[in-house]
Amino acid sequence: MNDNQPDPIELRLRRARYRAEHRGTKEADLVVGGFFARHHADWDDAALSWFEALLQEQDVDILAWAFGTVAPPARYEGELMHALKKLDYVDVLK
Repeated sequence: MNDNQPDPIELRLRRARYRAEHRGTKEADLVVGGFFARHHADWDDAALSWFEALLQEQDVDILAWAFGTVAPPARYEGELMHALKKLDYVDVLK
């Protein structure tokens, strides 16, 4: 790999960050973008792939899964979904 080229994982993270922070609604930006900001530094390839797949889903579905109003599909169950449901990464300004 050329030293001037970004690491492929870094490119994926940049793309995921942008897509997480620009969902289309403020609520989804806070939840999806906040989740990325809090957790991405600890992700391996499998976790990043999980998140990239999640980004393909509709915001209403992601928010319903995060808020616990709808059960997520089995493909998203696990440690990352548990972390998404905590919502402790959302900064609420008063």
